Amino acid sequence: MEMLEGRVAICTGSGRGVGAEVAKMMAANGARVVVNDPGVGGGGEGGDRTPAQEIADEIRAAGGEAAANFGSVASFEDCLDMVQQARDEFGGLHIVFNPAGILRDRMFHKMSPEDWQAVIDVHLTGHFNVNRAAINLFREQEYGRIIMVSSTSGLLGNIGQANYGAAKLGIVALARIVAMENASKNVTANVIAPSADTRMTRSVPTPKDPKAAAIRDERLRLSRADAIAPLCTFLASEEAGYVSGQVFHQRAGELTLYGHSRPVRTVHRNGNWTPESIAEVAMPSLSGQFFEIANSRSVHAGMPMA
Repeated sequence: MEMLEGRVAICTGSGRGVGAEVAKMMAANGARVVVNDPGVGGGGEGGDRTPAQEIADEIRAAGGEAAANFGSVASFEDCLDMVQQARDEFGGLHIVFNPAGILRDRMFHKMSPEDWQAVIDVHLTGHFNVNRAAINLFREQEYGRIIMVSSTSGLLGNIGQANYGAAKLGIVALARIVAMENASKNVTANVIAPSADTRMTRSVPTPKDPKAAAIRDERLRLSRADAIAPLCTFLASEEAGYVSGQVFHQRAGELTLYGHSRPVRTVHRNGNWTPESIAEVAMPSLSGQFFEIANSRSVHAGMPMA
């Protein structure tokens, strides 16, 4: 029996990149897949039905079942339509995988409200929309697998991506709470932060430092988009019912479990703190290596954030 036999999945943004590879692997493992992609450019401009249709056709040509969908995750109505299409064409819905995304990278002091909002709408609000459209069905049938997509830009930070990073860290909190609220209904919610050679990562400017640029190019060369698909397929399966509220990072064969935010050091004082005692006692006790790590600008060694 195939791992996803009898299951129906919505894979957003799956006309290209990681989404396309996951949609194909889920289908190869028995899932019937709604291949969603509005076919927009990297910054959200335009629209083209070709990418979603081509992946759906490829799945069918390989013997699987798939249907194309061209809606936007930024529209709640479009997400409701995706869920309805899954039910109408395939008889139900069990899995939502949501890698749909755009980039509008700017340094924060140059970022327009429009660039901020467009990225928040697709990533953070998009995750709300598609999962909110599916969650009551999942709760009623007491089964669902939600796979949200974050980024090391949100987990660690990345210069020029304040909008993207803020949305991606918000997705981690969203997944954690959805996992908590639906544990009794056999509905899991997990997060994957993929590093892969895709159109989005290739659009991030090459570092000026030659060593960092070389590291980026080598990591991209080794980070095939299809390497992400096995983890997503497992998380979408019944076998992954014990895994929920977790955050994974994957680059090629390297799979990492991230911890959730926890206190790293605490200082106490009898009575209230004053500005002076914070400066003289608290900050020297709290800072040290922790601040040095947090303020590092070289933590990514030139790798574009997916």
